[in-house]
This record gives sequence, structure tokens and C-alpha cells, in this order.
Amino acid sequence: MIEKTIQSAFSENWPMIFIFTTVVVTIRLVYLNIHKQKFTLYKELFMLAFLLYVMILFYVVTFQDVNYGTNNFIPFKEILRYELGSRLFVKNILGNIILFIPYGLFVSYILKTRKTVPILIITLITSFVIEYTQMQIGRTFDIDDIILNIVGGFLGYLIYIIIDTLESHLPAFFSSDTFRNILIIVIFILIILVYTNFNLWGILR
Repeated sequence: MIEKTIQSAFSENWPMIFIFTTVVVTIRLVYLNIHKQKFTLYKELFMLAFLLYVMILFYVVTFQDVNYGTNNFIPFKEILRYELGSRLFVKNILGNIILFIPYGLFVSYILKTRKTVPILIITLITSFVIEYTQMQIGRTFDIDDIILNIVGGFLGYLIYIIIDTLESHLPAFFSSDTFRNILIIVIFILIILVYTNFNLWGILR
């Protein structure tokens, strides 16, 4: 279900994603050349991934599953009404958590901080703005979504902490730009293969 949502986001927005990526990459490469700055593949791909993630997040929270239900301002009201393991549980509970795991990871990496509070505050602000915006465009405000998003952001933060801790205990090669470049290329390829069902033309159908 989550995979289909991401596939839909890419298939319906690939022209915008293609143009946006081309513009951003071109400007960034020219900037690095003009200012004689070093090009580091994994850093550039990571930041590009963050920008694309924000675009997909925007699509998912503003164009998917439009509804005209009622707003929920009571914490855990919606969370507790879903049966564990049901379709709605996976979509509304796990979906909201998983959606924000990359956010917590990206923000933690960008800020280079091991402090929990800044990540939680940023995630809270972002999630609140999303819910408020949804309420203004005909969808609903759900405080439970904010709670679940914060949980997801926190899990992303924990992943960053684990990776950061492991790096300090690994051989120097694993902290080198060469290894990180190879690693992020492999990750990008795996993501593309997974979310296109091993069919790269699936995005363009």
C-alpha cells in the first residue's frame, strides 16, 4: 500500500521531478565550478534526495485521498480505533510513521546534531503546518497524525544516531568519500528497483 502510494507519486509527477532535478543539478554543478568547491557525490545525492523527498511528501499530503471527514483534536482518538494489523492500521498508523522516518534522518544529517529536542521541534512544526494546510484545502486536521509523524521523525533521528555511532567504530575506509559514494549509489539503485517493481519504465507509463 505504501509502495503503491510512492509509485503513484513518481508516475504522476515524473515530468515535474525530471525538470526540477535537471534545474537543481545544473545550478549546483555550475555553483561548485564557479566557486571552485569540491564535488562530493554522496553529499550532493543526499541533498538532492532530501529535496525530492519533500516534493513527494507534498504530493502525498495534499493530493492523495482527499476526504471531507471531521477534524480530530483529541490525542489518540483515531489511533485507538484501528484494529491492529488491519488495512486502515497499516495505512493510517504505520503509513504516517514511515512517511516521516526519512524526514528525521535527513534533518538530523543536515543539522549534524545528536540532540533530540531540535529534531522533535522541527518535525512538530512541519507536521502541524501540513495538518493545518490540509484543513484549509478540504481535508481534515488530525492531531494523531502529528503524533505519528513525530514518532516517525524520532525513529529517523535514531537511525542517524546509530549510523553516526557505527562510523566512529569502523575502519577508516568506511568513513571515506569513496565508500560513501559507492554506498549511496547502491542505495539509490535499490530504491529505484524496489519502487518501480524492477521495471524502470514503470515511472513513465
